[in-house]
Amino acid sequence: MLEIDGSFGEGGGQIIRTAIALAAITGKEVEIQNIRAKRPNPGLSPQHIHAVKAVERISGGSTEGLELRSSRLTFSPGALKGFDGEIDIGTAGSITLLLQCLIPVALFADRETRVRITGGTDVKWSPPIDFYTNVFLKALHAMGCEVHLDLKRRGYYPKGAGLVEVQVAPAPQMTGIVVGDRERRGVINGISHSRGLPPHVAERQAKAARSVVRAKGYDTEIKTDSADSGKLTTGSGITLWSGYKSGSALGQRGKRAELVGEEAAHGILKELQAPSTVDIHLADQLIPYMALAKGKSELKVRELTNHLETNMYVTKQFLDVEFGVQKEKTEEKEEIFVIRKE
Repeated sequence: MLEIDGSFGEGGGQIIRTAIALAAITGKEVEIQNIRAKRPNPGLSPQHIHAVKAVERISGGSTEGLELRSSRLTFSPGALKGFDGEIDIGTAGSITLLLQCLIPVALFADRETRVRITGGTDVKWSPPIDFYTNVFLKALHAMGCEVHLDLKRRGYYPKGAGLVEVQVAPAPQMTGIVVGDRERRGVINGISHSRGLPPHVAERQAKAARSVVRAKGYDTEIKTDSADSGKLTTGSGITLWSGYKSGSALGQRGKRAELVGEEAAHGILKELQAPSTVDIHLADQLIPYMALAKGKSELKVRELTNHLETNMYVTKQFLDVEFGVQKEKTEEKEEIFVIRKE
């Protein structure tokens, strides 16, 4: 049985999601201790519990210690079998974080997995759903994976109530991804969204974002998406993307819509103006897929984050893989980190 220290590196839920997914795929038992030890509310939260339960369903596995706020769990996987079903996180827990655990396992199941998930689509400390649809899944498709995500309803903190339908086909021939060249200036796409708020909130977010990025010479295609479904959930946000890079921000009570738009714009500009090929968020999420895929992968990132280093550490516990990390300087004397898997 493999033992994983949940306090290693960034010490958050990513360790659980990566470890449980790779345990199911490799058939190795795993014990995770000190779960989320570096978080204000340590131990398992509802979204982690539902993520592990989803993997249990696909793998026919069993878990000990799968309780709210538990700091230790043991997972024993079985044979991978796709399923049709529903998952209700029951809170505004992040749907995309649950998918971080579910998708890689479903790619190695015996048949297609189809699941409807209820929870938060745009919540703090997690990838927004539009990043997942327009950046992350773009990378998976480039690796030969058939994963489709249909956003049915947005969900914000604290009510949640978002709804997403996901289809994952088995991918026995997943190939590596090489993003070797920095994308030059192109169009920045985006979605500015709100629910249960006046339509001008989403419009002001979009207008502010356009103003910031156009001042740096970028064209934009930012759509607005607002609807009166505040009885279910109320909130706003904006996600911008170009190629494999993104920026996003969420609205909150007392935060001007213009500030939300500007925050997302500055986020993507920081990535686009760096000599990297993917943004820091995509890089760490692709690590398990790079390890599982056949052939070479290469990414360039502007920063070696704790999340990235932690995901490499956990992945190497399960798979016989080495990641080459090399710091390079561009002709403009800018530093960049090259992540390679041969």
